[in-house]
Amino acid sequence: MEVMTPLIENPGGVGQEEENSEEDQDPELLPVRHYELGNSHQGITFTQALIHLLKGNIGTGLLGLPLAVRNAGVIVGPLCLVLMGVVCVHCMHILVNCSHHLCERLKRPPLGYSDTVAFSMEHSSYQCFRKSARFGRHLVNFFLVLTQLGFCSAYFVFLAENIKQVAPVPLPTMVPSEPWALDLRLYMLFFLPFLILLVFMKDLKNMAVLSLLANVCMAVSVIIIFQYITTDFGDLHRLPLTSPLGKFPFFFGTAIFAFEGIGVVLPLENQMKEPKRFPTALNIGMGITIVLYVVLATLGYLHFGDDIKGSITLNLPHNAWTNQMVKILYSFGVFVSFAIQFFVPAEIMIPPVQARLRKSWRAPCEMILRGLLVCLTFSFAVLIPRLDLVISLVGAVSSSALALVFPPLVELITFSDRPLKPAMLVKDLVIAVVGFIGFLAGTYVTLAEIVSPEEPPEVIREAAQNLTVAP
Repeated sequence: MEVMTPLIENPGGVGQEEENSEEDQDPELLPVRHYELGNSHQGITFTQALIHLLKGNIGTGLLGLPLAVRNAGVIVGPLCLVLMGVVCVHCMHILVNCSHHLCERLKRPPLGYSDTVAFSMEHSSYQCFRKSARFGRHLVNFFLVLTQLGFCSAYFVFLAENIKQVAPVPLPTMVPSEPWALDLRLYMLFFLPFLILLVFMKDLKNMAVLSLLANVCMAVSVIIIFQYITTDFGDLHRLPLTSPLGKFPFFFGTAIFAFEGIGVVLPLENQMKEPKRFPTALNIGMGITIVLYVVLATLGYLHFGDDIKGSITLNLPHNAWTNQMVKILYSFGVFVSFAIQFFVPAEIMIPPVQARLRKSWRAPCEMILRGLLVCLTFSFAVLIPRLDLVISLVGAVSSSALALVFPPLVELITFSDRPLKPAMLVKDLVIAVVGFIGFLAGTYVTLAEIVSPEEPPEVIREAAQNLTVAP
């Protein structure tokens, strides 16, 4: 979910006075209500929905996809990227269909992600699911919070690594062969107070201009990156067609991180003037996204080869002002995106705490909690100051659950009151099992790399060259 300020606007109270039951006041509904416009005249058009879909799926994950292709192979990587994109889009359609079915069956207003899961379990024909409905809601909320805070941690690392290349700080003890001697964590610390101040802006409507500028900056940066990597494709024969199987979980984590746009699907569909046209918008928007992902990932890997880093911007040479501008512009976009990503976990976690406090303490408590949550994301980034590992871990742990595991299971539970077609049963179980295996394997290999990191390819080659020239 990237830079979506136009979606996060309160439509002037629409839906605010509906349904005051305990279920409707669940914390997860608080941010969702900002999205939903029902059938009011303020609903968004087909074109606007398409633009929001593109913005919701194109962000920092895009820049890490060339590394994902390296971890899968120059042939296997793009093919698996297309396959994963198709499966993710199918899961988005599953979630929309289940939400529609539950709304019609229960005569409910439009549902969010956690509502869809909770109501599908609550009205299941199996008692074990009915008893666990509240747990299902909290589980989805947990992964939503985990995913969004994980994005924020990745942003800390992204900002630090890119600005470190643009504005290196010389130190008296700097070694000539090590141009960026200042520790990366100090750059993160520099951004910490500014990001805390940024998230103090609780009304995201005030950030509409910044959000627009951020989108423009990201678009310009992507165009410049394409212009650079298409100048030389390198030698295809020097790259492996497939990578070792042990590297594939890194591909899975990075790719699913990039495709984590399922959180914007139901809010967008609920807000459209013509909801029946949303499946078409979803197919077109995600089709464009998949093509962009595959092309940039493949061309980026062909151009930089095994030297590709966690973000393709880190591979751009420092001797051209346009390359430095790319890092600055995209960093600005990511900086603004931090507040957008932070909105969902803040609205899920803070209101329940405020409800237990006196009214006079609620405002200062909210500021303190917002600051502490930013510090939490900062701490995670400090512990794992490698962008590729942060992206892979967040993707494997939380994005896989939201994008691949939950939707097919929700479909089976939602339609458990009718005979299930064998094809649908097999399809949903296969998707869920593959997502769960990706969760386990991706988490394991990423944590193993964090504990015992391997030397990057460029370091290994340099060491081999030194051994070769040694007398």
